[in-house]
Amino acid sequence: MKRTSPPFRADHVGSLLRTAPLKDARAKRERGEISAAALKAVEDAEIEKIIKRQEDIGLKAATDGEFRRAFWNYDFLGGLPGVEAYLGERKISFQGKNPKPMMLRVIGKLGTFTTHPMLEHFDFVKEHTRVVPKMTIPSPSSLHFRYGRDAVPESIYPGMDDFYRDLGQSYRKAVRAFADAGCRYLQLDEVNFTYLCDPKLREQVANRGDDPEQLPAIYADMINAAISDIPDDMTITMHLCRGNFQSTFVATGGYEPVAEILFNSINVHGYFMEYDSDRAGGFEPLRLVPKGKTVVLGLVTTKSGRLESKDDLKRRIEAASKFIDLDQLCLSPQCGFASTEEGNLLAEEEQWAKLRMIVELAEEVWGH
Repeated sequence: MKRTSPPFRADHVGSLLRTAPLKDARAKRERGEISAAALKAVEDAEIEKIIKRQEDIGLKAATDGEFRRAFWNYDFLGGLPGVEAYLGERKISFQGKNPKPMMLRVIGKLGTFTTHPMLEHFDFVKEHTRVVPKMTIPSPSSLHFRYGRDAVPESIYPGMDDFYRDLGQSYRKAVRAFADAGCRYLQLDEVNFTYLCDPKLREQVANRGDDPEQLPAIYADMINAAISDIPDDMTITMHLCRGNFQSTFVATGGYEPVAEILFNSINVHGYFMEYDSDRAGGFEPLRLVPKGKTVVLGLVTTKSGRLESKDDLKRRIEAASKFIDLDQLCLSPQCGFASTEEGNLLAEEEQWAKLRMIVELAEEVWGH
């Protein structure tokens, strides 16, 4: 049951804890003590090190750890034509901890795309790895869910349908640009489908005037538009989680409310699914996954340094296989280790121990 194409039996979501030299360089850059070129030199050196570390522990895909980003989402979205990142008041809160109040808003018509800084980020990984270079970007729903109409001025988009259409087209061109650069493994980070499984967040969305029953279909259409122009040998996966900032979370609730549309209306090839706690519910929704699609079970938490028991994880994989064929399953952490530059509350060596254990366990379950 060996897999030669992504997602792999042992995989990971993408972001990694920022190293001390990188943190120091970013802080110096913020204070104006070093140049952008000097910061990039440190980023390059540290990314080369973590690419090699990923290869050495046996992972078949490598990322840059999102080392050039402050946030998993704002850095990419803020670089799209017609979108601006700015400091404002956060609409969704974590458990007593909150990142910098970075926000997004539309400042012009969407739908155009020429280039993006993250194309160069991908090129660097491709040039420095001997395994599959993996790229992660936020799902298009990330420009809407947290803000709703507040982020989309009526003077630019009187009708929201036009906004959704143009955003999907912006993404289609961006995804194609990554494909043209040689990317064959692209992950869309999609937290909003899981947020729509939480009754409190559904109520919050309804109170601002959006219909939580309609949003999954709207987001599915945008995602399908985004990936409608990919080459046949390109794999698109979707990562689903319930929030991840300094080991805290936002949402609670199983996948059942969105499972049907998630698995059967969205044309991705695989799903990285948070399953490290009871907050994610049971494996029953996996019964709806069609043949030909892959689920990467996020059983290993990134929110603490405690190393899980292999036997416990094997039992969880067996439990999931009652609802989906074992050959359609893979294993990963439940999320990235650093969705923002601050990172989760564990040590770097604990992070690498978890990834190493995932590789070992995948070999034990599925073979070399």
